[in-house]
Amino acid sequence: MSKRILMVGGLVGTLLLGTAFTISSEKDKYFEIIKNIEIFTNLYKEVNTNYVDDIDPGQLMRTGLEAMVGSLDPFTNYISESDIEGYRVINEGKYHGIGTQSKKMGDYITITELFKDQPADKAGLKAGDRFISVDGKSAVGRSMEEMEEIMRGFPGTTMRLVINRPGVAENLNIELTRGEVDVPNVPYFGMLNEGVGYINLSIFTRDAGKNIINAFQSLKQENPGLKGLVLDLRGNGGGLLNEAVNISNIFIPRDEVVVTTRGKVKDWDRAYKTVNQPIDTEIPLAILVDKGSASASEIVSGVMQDYDRGILIGQRTYGKGLVQNTMEIGYNARVKITTAKYYIPSERCIQSVEYKNGEPVAIADEKRARFKTRNGRTVLDGGGVKPDVVMDAPSDDGIIKALLDEDVIFNYVTEWAQTRPSIDSTDTFRFTDFADFENYLQRAKFSYESDGEKVLKTLAEKASAEELNLSSEIKALQLKFDNAQSTELTKHRDVIIRLIEKEIAGRYYYQKGKVQIGLRNDPEVNEAIRILNNKAEYTRILSN
Repeated sequence: MSKRILMVGGLVGTLLLGTAFTISSEKDKYFEIIKNIEIFTNLYKEVNTNYVDDIDPGQLMRTGLEAMVGSLDPFTNYISESDIEGYRVINEGKYHGIGTQSKKMGDYITITELFKDQPADKAGLKAGDRFISVDGKSAVGRSMEEMEEIMRGFPGTTMRLVINRPGVAENLNIELTRGEVDVPNVPYFGMLNEGVGYINLSIFTRDAGKNIINAFQSLKQENPGLKGLVLDLRGNGGGLLNEAVNISNIFIPRDEVVVTTRGKVKDWDRAYKTVNQPIDTEIPLAILVDKGSASASEIVSGVMQDYDRGILIGQRTYGKGLVQNTMEIGYNARVKITTAKYYIPSERCIQSVEYKNGEPVAIADEKRARFKTRNGRTVLDGGGVKPDVVMDAPSDDGIIKALLDEDVIFNYVTEWAQTRPSIDSTDTFRFTDFADFENYLQRAKFSYESDGEKVLKTLAEKASAEELNLSSEIKALQLKFDNAQSTELTKHRDVIIRLIEKEIAGRYYYQKGKVQIGLRNDPEVNEAIRILNNKAEYTRILSN
């Protein structure tokens, strides 16, 4: 009896000690928060008051806030009032604006893409147009953030733009009415051949599930012999979690778990299940993914893989298995905080565990935990979703990377389109004047330095600093690099032509045209068609 009392007494003592320690820890943490807020406030005040040069208080605070949340993970972000429209695009697929995508090229903010029938398109703006001024305020030399600031306004209000259009001698004066811009999340769907349909989903914004259903049902009604469906999630960075559940529900039965979320606040943990009757649980599916497929894209593709409902084709996905919640923090600003991790039906978390420069780093399969799909296939966690059929990614190194990074193809197409008011449909259009592109490169004095040449340059500098005479060896190596570069255009000719065709199609047929023409000679699409037309191979992949 005494032993039992001693044991209970020891347990009570331990519990009391543990409770006291917990209370003490919480008090210490609370004190640390209060102390550091006071230090931060005093530092901010002193720097703003006494620093030798004038300081923008808002920009200084933003730098501090972004550094603070940036130390946590790449997805915990501070959202200022000026960033709200971008936040609305991700969540709603709508924003107040003019309906363009832009990029800073040199001193000019340049339109790179227009959304069909949105304010900028209706006003006659074109890709390649450069902003000179907005409502009398100069746009030259401004950053993208500054441009967003001066262009902000309510729907229905007008703005006066001065535009420089390549190929036009005089600047253009354009009056444009701001509106509610609707960014399509299903830019294209159609048939790849007589038996296989295709749907492209670009972002998981509001009504994405409904739009996929409408596209799928349209394909089925117009093609009664539909034998398979390709769902393209390549480059889709995700969006709304509930839309990932809705899209999964199209192809799997009611009351199946799609994803569970687990975090520090246990009251927020929950399981998301399908709640509706599915549209089709039998049609063979191929889901296309790549390193740009993230978050909600990984939920849908992972769910299809875990339930052996469809095959995945492409490259390993990004690896974003974190859940963010957005909290208002005053003055129309918000903070988006990672509050949980999500787990797909096999119980694996696809969150990448290593990052370098904000990008996930691939880890060896033997370092990743193993899980089982419903049919017993082995799948892995800790770094995205690995496709069932892994294919090499299109080359984006060397000359291809230089052509894209330096906007060479974009600028060439801008010039090319000046004398061509229209083109054939994307079904028949072909770019056949590669010699003209080569001539443009010469006129633009295009050149690029490969990674090897950068190393060689560093070697030459070190050799010179250390007074080593390696000039003949370095010249010989440089000659080899020059000879290799002279053949790169020919080597990558087909890839470059496809990139030019996509850019041209976007100028005349918007997002839909880009997607449609990109399907031509797409190796992953062709592989999906081949497997969906081979029932035995499709079944074998889902069984092994």
